Amino acid sequence: MKNTEIKGLTIAELKEKIGSEKENLRKLQFAHQISSIENPMRLKETRKLIARLNTELTAKEKN
Repeated sequence: MKNTEIKGLTIAELKEKIGSEKENLRKLQFAHQISSIENPMRLKETRKLIARLNTELTAKEKN
Protein backbone atom coordinates (compact mmCIF):
# COMPACT_ATOMS: atom_id res chain seq x y z
CA MET A 1 0.00 0.00 0.00
CA LYS A 2 1.48 3.31 -1.07
CA ASN A 3 1.56 6.47 1.02
CA THR A 4 -0.81 8.24 -1.39
CA GLU A 5 -3.35 5.46 -0.86
CA ILE A 6 -2.92 5.72 2.92
CA LYS A 7 -3.45 9.49 2.88
CA GLY A 8 -6.73 9.00 1.01
CA LEU A 9 -8.24 6.81 3.75
CA THR A 10 -10.63 8.16 6.39
CA ILE A 11 -10.04 7.73 10.13
CA ALA A 12 -12.50 4.82 10.31
CA GLU A 13 -10.88 3.12 7.32
CA LEU A 14 -7.43 3.59 8.88
CA LYS A 15 -8.55 1.99 12.14
CA GLU A 16 -10.11 -0.92 10.27
CA LYS A 17 -6.99 -1.41 8.14
CA ILE A 18 -4.73 -1.29 11.22
CA GLY A 19 -6.81 -3.98 12.89
CA SER A 20 -6.72 -6.25 9.86
CA GLU A 21 -2.97 -5.76 9.37
CA LYS A 22 -2.27 -6.51 13.04
CA GLU A 23 -4.27 -9.73 12.68
CA ASN A 24 -2.34 -10.55 9.51
CA LEU A 25 0.97 -9.90 11.30
CA ARG A 26 -0.06 -12.16 14.19
CA LYS A 27 -0.89 -14.98 11.76
CA LEU A 28 2.40 -14.50 9.88
CA GLN A 29 4.40 -14.60 13.12
CA PHE A 30 2.60 -17.75 14.22
CA ALA A 31 3.21 -19.44 10.86
CA HIS A 32 6.86 -18.38 10.96
CA GLN A 33 7.33 -19.89 14.42
CA ILE A 34 5.87 -23.23 13.37
CA SER A 35 7.82 -23.48 10.13
CA SER A 36 9.75 -20.86 8.26
CA ILE A 37 7.52 -18.89 5.89
CA GLU A 38 8.49 -18.57 2.24
CA ASN A 39 9.28 -14.85 2.40
CA PRO A 40 10.26 -13.69 5.92
CA MET A 41 10.54 -10.09 4.67
CA ARG A 42 6.73 -10.01 4.75
CA LEU A 43 6.97 -9.69 8.53
CA LYS A 44 9.09 -6.55 8.22
CA GLU A 45 6.89 -5.10 5.47
CA THR A 46 3.74 -5.68 7.51
CA ARG A 47 5.23 -4.03 10.62
CA LYS A 48 6.26 -1.00 8.54
CA LEU A 49 2.80 -0.77 6.98
CA ILE A 50 1.19 -0.79 10.44
CA ALA A 51 3.58 1.98 11.53
CA ARG A 52 2.75 4.10 8.47
CA LEU A 53 -0.98 3.60 9.07
CA ASN A 54 -0.61 4.59 12.73
CA THR A 55 1.40 7.69 11.75
CA GLU A 56 -1.28 8.82 9.31
CA LEU A 57 -4.03 8.08 11.86
CA THR A 58 -2.29 10.24 14.46
CA ALA A 59 -1.84 13.07 11.97
CA LYS A 60 -5.52 12.99 10.96
CA GLU A 61 -6.74 12.84 14.57
CA LYS A 62 -4.71 15.95 15.48
CA ASN A 63 -6.41 17.99 12.73
